[in-house]
Amino acid sequence: MTETGDESQRLQESGPDLHSLPSPALVLDRDRMDRNVARLSALIAGHGVTLRPHLKTAKSIDAARRIHPDGPGPITVSTLAEAEYFAREGGYTDITYAVGLDPAKAPRAVALCDAGVDLKVTLETAAQAAALGEAARGAPRKPAVMIEIDCDGHRGGLTPDDPALVEVARAVVSAGLTLAGVLTHAGASYDLNDPEALAQAAKNERASAASAAETLRASGFECPVVSVGSTPTAHFARDLTGVTEVRAGVFMFFDLVMHGIGVCAVDDIAVSVLTTVIGTKPAKGWILVDAGWMALSRDRGTSKQAIDQGYGLVCDLAGNALGDLIVDQANQEHGIVALRSGSSAALPDLPVGIRLRVLPNHACATGAQHDAYNVVAGSSEQIVAVWPRMRGW
Repeated sequence: MTETGDESQRLQESGPDLHSLPSPALVLDRDRMDRNVARLSALIAGHGVTLRPHLKTAKSIDAARRIHPDGPGPITVSTLAEAEYFAREGGYTDITYAVGLDPAKAPRAVALCDAGVDLKVTLETAAQAAALGEAARGAPRKPAVMIEIDCDGHRGGLTPDDPALVEVARAVVSAGLTLAGVLTHAGASYDLNDPEALAQAAKNERASAASAAETLRASGFECPVVSVGSTPTAHFARDLTGVTEVRAGVFMFFDLVMHGIGVCAVDDIAVSVLTTVIGTKPAKGWILVDAGWMALSRDRGTSKQAIDQGYGLVCDLAGNALGDLIVDQANQEHGIVALRSGSSAALPDLPVGIRLRVLPNHACATGAQHDAYNVVAGSSEQIVAVWPRMRGW
């Protein structure tokens, strides 16, 4: 897919690049992203199920179009603001809101349906179903309901054998709503790093969702959608029998946490933060850069993994990792670059003014610090487009 539009043409003519872009700034390697999308799309297609990408990571119409180049397709969101944005700006109408419904937000969910969105909301209690039913009373179009299933104790939802599962389904129907299906997320897979353990997590995720669906069907409820998904299990699933769709989000960009789990290589990570060296402290083994936690986020998701990447892995301007160099500490607008503890390497001579890129621990958290992606193609330093990101709830 090639870039089109007046903005892209203007950028190419004016010639901004990673040397002239003010730092810190969020950079997206479009080629790496496209490879990541193609990889998971092929895997999921091989299972014969639908990929419903979770756009909580990207929060960008332009990025979403790399997944659905032929027009809007099914998506997942984590906020109603995301649902409104993708519907309004991109024409996306098949949307699953995969966070437990706050009853106070029920009227807003109904309003999305009134605007033509086929919205499915997630809940786990009869009280949530009643609140949604009340908000939708008399509405010509109503949100459908996904009941959240807890497959691994990581977060919310009902276990597949919880008697409340059928009770919630009854409450959904009694509220005048349609039960669309069940939804689960193997969040505990983020604590793993062994291929067999990840495959087992995917197996358990599938079995939990399929079991819950069968329980509902045996009790007389239709359950057409069986939705599973996390980026690790999506890549390591061997059997998706009984599943109709897979949700994953960070697979588009990947990050150092996914690398530590074993889902991707460092060279697959498509997002980085452009930064500039602003000082050196050789006696302390420090190099100071202008990307602190305001640019990188406070996320320390690799701290419990086998390799602690600090606040991010430091790369040259082409995106090549500089050995054991990491952002070891982060203040609001200062990053302190140092060699990873235990490294035998020598601190490189990086003079003030040199440009670097930092690969993030958590792409979602780092992306949330920025308003737009500055898009490059592979190792080129040329900025070929700027893709805005949405924010808010």
